[in-house]
Parts: sequence; C-alpha cells; structure tokens
Amino acid sequence: MIHYKTSDEVQLIKDSAEILGRAHGEVAKFVKAGVKTSFLDKIAEEFIRDHGAVPSFKGYSGFPASLCISVNEVVVHGFPSEYTLKDGDIISIDCGVFHQGFHSDCAYTYPVGEVSPSVLSLLKHTKESLYLGIEQAVFGNRIGDIGHAIQKYVESLGYTVVRELVGHGLGKNLHESPEVPNYGKKGSGPVLKSGLVIAIEPMVNLGSRNIVQERDGWTIRTSDRKPSAHFEHTVAIFEDRTEILTTHKYIEENFNK
Repeated sequence: MIHYKTSDEVQLIKDSAEILGRAHGEVAKFVKAGVKTSFLDKIAEEFIRDHGAVPSFKGYSGFPASLCISVNEVVVHGFPSEYTLKDGDIISIDCGVFHQGFHSDCAYTYPVGEVSPSVLSLLKHTKESLYLGIEQAVFGNRIGDIGHAIQKYVESLGYTVVRELVGHGLGKNLHESPEVPNYGKKGSGPVLKSGLVIAIEPMVNLGSRNIVQERDGWTIRTSDRKPSAHFEHTVAIFEDRTEILTTHKYIEENFNK
C-alpha cells in the first residue's frame, strides 16, 4: 500500500532532510586519507542528535551504526569500522534522519585523494544518472520510467546497474512502498501521483552487476570486487512539480575545503 503525503507532511520530511543535509556536510569535512570510518559515523550521530533528531539507520533491523559506509567494491550497507581511508579509495556515505515523525534519506560517493580517471568517471556518471532518474519522477509518469532512464544512461557508458537493491518510498517508515528499481521499462509500474515521496538511489558498478552479501548479513559488495558508486535523493511529487527534498549542497561546500 502506497502512503501519499499531505503538503504538511512533505514539509516535515523536508525539515528532516535539512538536518540530514547539514549532517552530511559535517561529515564531508573529514572525508580524507588517514581518517577512520568509525570517526565519520561519530560525527554524524552527534550532529543529528544535537539537532533534536534521531539517526534512522541505527538499530534498524539491528544495523549497528548511524551511517552506512561503503568503501570501493562495497555497494551499500557497509559498517563504519577501524578502517582508515587511504589515497585512491572511494567511499559511499548513506544516512537517514528521523525528525518530527518522518524519515529522510540521502547518499553521496566521494573520491579520496588521487582516484583513477576511470573511477572518477564512474562517480560522475552515477551522479548524473540520479538526476536523469529524477527528471522522470513527475506526475503521471510511472516508476519504470525512472529506472529506464538510469539504466539506459549508465549501460550506454559500459557500466552495470545493481538489480537486487532498489530505491523506495519513505515517510513515517524508512522503507515504504513502492520499490524504485534503477532499471526497468518505460511505462511500467505504479503511476506517480501527487503526494508520493520516494528515495531514488542509483547503485552502479564499474564491472559486473553481480553482488554478494558478506557474512555480517549486511555488507553488499560486487562479486568481481570492482568499484561501485551510489548517490541518493529523497523527492516529492506534486501535480505541478517535483521537489528534491534532500540536498548535497553542504557536502559540496565542505568537501576538500
């Protein structure tokens, strides 16, 4: 069952997303070689709680941290750890915030230091695919239009799309209907109606689309251990517009400054 939001509820999600965006911005200041990923998690959790909100991920189905931190070949759901970032890594940081009864969700993949041109290109094009998906997330279109746009673009460049993991609705719950795949056929799936709030999150691999789950029950990595990139926004659909509720602005203001 899809839960459509009122304009007041969308505003509450946007308020949550503002805290989330600023938390991402605080973390971005410290994304560099020599920093432990557990330290990034601490920064995020302290900022979120200091602003009267709760990290959506911590404790969700037993997840142990506030951030999903996924380095290099890890696609999503990696744990913060004592791993120290090094030159040439890429790191996906995914975070959610629960505030005033509503969740927001957003992710960004960073290059650490000098990263190979092919991997930088993967990051650039994965981010571009997110916005191509958002362009299709308009009133009257269908879910399949979003995934089709993402898939067509990244596959035209020789990349692959992860199939087993998808975007999702969100609101009072972190994961709601409908699922939002990053692949699909034009004109397929549920119609996009006013009040729909969804997280669109391309997960794109440099090599094979195949993935494996590690023994911790969470961490997902590419089967060929080639890098994977992940970008995400929460968006709201209205009859006359689509609004991106989350922001990467604070990340891009603070990263590498």
